[in-house]
Amino acid sequence: MKSFLAGCGLIALVAAAPALADVKAGVEAWMAGDFPKAIAEWRGPAAAGEPDAQFNLGQAYKLGRGVPMDAAVAMDWYRKAASAGHEQAQATLGLQLFQSGQRDEAMIWLKKAADQGEPRAQYVVGTAYFNGDSLPKDWARAYALMTRAKAAGIGAATTSLTQMDQLIPEQQRQAGMALAREMERTAQLRASDVPGPGAPLTMRNSRTPQPVGQVAVPPSAAPVAPPASTEVAQVQPWKAPTTTKTPVTPPAVPVAATAKPAPPRPAPKPAAPIVAAARGGWKIQLGAFSGSGAAQNAWSSLSAKAGLTALSPTYTPVGNLTRLQAGPLASRAAANQACAAVKATAGTACFPVAP
Repeated sequence: MKSFLAGCGLIALVAAAPALADVKAGVEAWMAGDFPKAIAEWRGPAAAGEPDAQFNLGQAYKLGRGVPMDAAVAMDWYRKAASAGHEQAQATLGLQLFQSGQRDEAMIWLKKAADQGEPRAQYVVGTAYFNGDSLPKDWARAYALMTRAKAAGIGAATTSLTQMDQLIPEQQRQAGMALAREMERTAQLRASDVPGPGAPLTMRNSRTPQPVGQVAVPPSAAPVAPPASTEVAQVQPWKAPTTTKTPVTPPAVPVAATAKPAPPRPAPKPAAPIVAAARGGWKIQLGAFSGSGAAQNAWSSLSAKAGLTALSPTYTPVGNLTRLQAGPLASRAAANQACAAVKATAGTACFPVAP
């Protein structure tokens, strides 16, 4: 389960499980202004490893509501939620580390969030790929991520793309646009993965609240805003918030003025085989394609590269697209391992799907 920052602080999904019921009760208390009660409701699930509760506690410590303001404790809770795959925690943690100058570690978390479609992270990671700063230079991927960040409304991405158009060869820009379309299709599929009535809620990736089972905290909670609309050719120093309600924004990252074409990347080594589970209904989702033939061709290539030949593919029509998934896998950890192999060997999007 995940919480979503949609420009107004905390949003939680609700399910029947006791831990998630406590998360819901905490959000309701937070909405009512009873911050100590919200903290009390979240502590148990957070200690048990529930990432929504962990992220919400991080927000509370960051704002100093119901608990003393403590940036170090907030970072600790963000880190726990991020380690569990919580997209907003990964982005928030990465941006905080980036602002404090810990760019190498920041890029680890920002890249994870960017892979899940978080636009602020896509902007920063795209610039890092362009400059070869903390990440290997990859102009096609930089162009793709910056295109997706612009589509999500990150103002500074428009300026970055204008500069990239002048520096990146057309062939690499076309490759970047193709990758951006693949990212968009994956984001559309994630948004469509809404469980039916009575089904357990799974990870739902959307920037706006959904009508089913969500509770939003009012705008009194501090939002995390996208990067400021500044010229990316200039480094803008980050300034500490003047109040606890000021949004935290990542600094603009410079695009190199005298960039050189990226050297060709070495061919990835084949991944170790992924073992299918005799039991367990976890799957991995590998993208959306224009038809079943395209999805089958993609599976033939991906399964060989990423060592997925022991898994069974499924092809599901979704509108005018075909969703490609593969399984079964025993657990989320096994699904994450399979996705890591896909990303390392094929560089394509992948995310776990719960049974």
